[in-house]
Amino acid sequence: MLAKPITSGEKSKYLHVFGLLGDSMGHGHGYGKVIIFGEHFVVHGLPSIVCAIGMRTTATVSRIRRKNFSGFEVEDLRPETPGYKKEKEAQMYRSISLMCEYCGIDLTRTPIKITFAGDLVAASGIGASAAACTAFARAVNEEFNLGFNDEKINEVAYEGEKGYHGTPSGVDNTASTFGGCLVFLKGPPPKFERVKMPTKVEIVMGNTGLTANTQKVVEEVKALMKTQPEKTKKIFEEADGLIREGRICLESCDYRRAGELMNRNHELLQELGVSCKELDLLVNIARENGAWGAKLTGTGRGGYMVALTPGKECQEKVARAIENAGFTVLKTTIGV
Repeated sequence: MLAKPITSGEKSKYLHVFGLLGDSMGHGHGYGKVIIFGEHFVVHGLPSIVCAIGMRTTATVSRIRRKNFSGFEVEDLRPETPGYKKEKEAQMYRSISLMCEYCGIDLTRTPIKITFAGDLVAASGIGASAAACTAFARAVNEEFNLGFNDEKINEVAYEGEKGYHGTPSGVDNTASTFGGCLVFLKGPPPKFERVKMPTKVEIVMGNTGLTANTQKVVEEVKALMKTQPEKTKKIFEEADGLIREGRICLESCDYRRAGELMNRNHELLQELGVSCKELDLLVNIARENGAWGAKLTGTGRGGYMVALTPGKECQEKVARAIENAGFTVLKTTIGV
């Protein structure tokens, strides 16, 4: 993901079709994600455990035939938390520009239309931006016959994530590109390994309905590390051990202990100041109704909470309680 942009020589290889206005259309997709352990800590060099979920964003890319038009236009049909797409619109346009530049696409010669859709809700904490970046990268790859493999798709998506997050860790786009459950370590160079979960396990994700500014929240955590170094050092040291034990629990199906670690992970994130009353309420509702563990996931200050709810009965009970409190939920699984 931190490789150098494509060289001029590579551009001539990849972009030999530029300037031609065909009737083809490129298609792509990117998975949503949930971070089980390690959000925010991953930005500062600790591992993170992230799982793709069974919902995704799709993208199509087609060339615009209109004369005297350059650049790109976007049609965004994704379901959303109210206001999310409008608030993120400028970041999305910046993201698309960065990815086009990285791929060597000359939008003055070959303007494009991008249509985003799919069943992944555009919301904070679920990897919506990374899913859009990955879907776009795949669609552009197909439309312009670039010949990118998944590693190169992941690099392009990482460039796109810069438009949303400034300096992203890379965890979201990696999960969106490769799927499954991963332990991720920020680079350079970034690394990830498959978490070998023997079985699927049910989770519930509760949506606060709030949109978070990831870049702003990350900068605030960095500021806290400077002003309170001893406090944050202890938090990070505990988080490191917690994340590593969490992987062992998931791989051995010790979901009871994994839930306990999730609860503690949430407390550490509270100490970093990235939770909010809505997230804390959702966490409490989930735990009171039988979740084995619950925590915020992603940026915090809004977005989603994730609850570990092994078994359909537990999942349904927790989901129903959250809905009865006036929030929307996603019911899915992580694992094989």
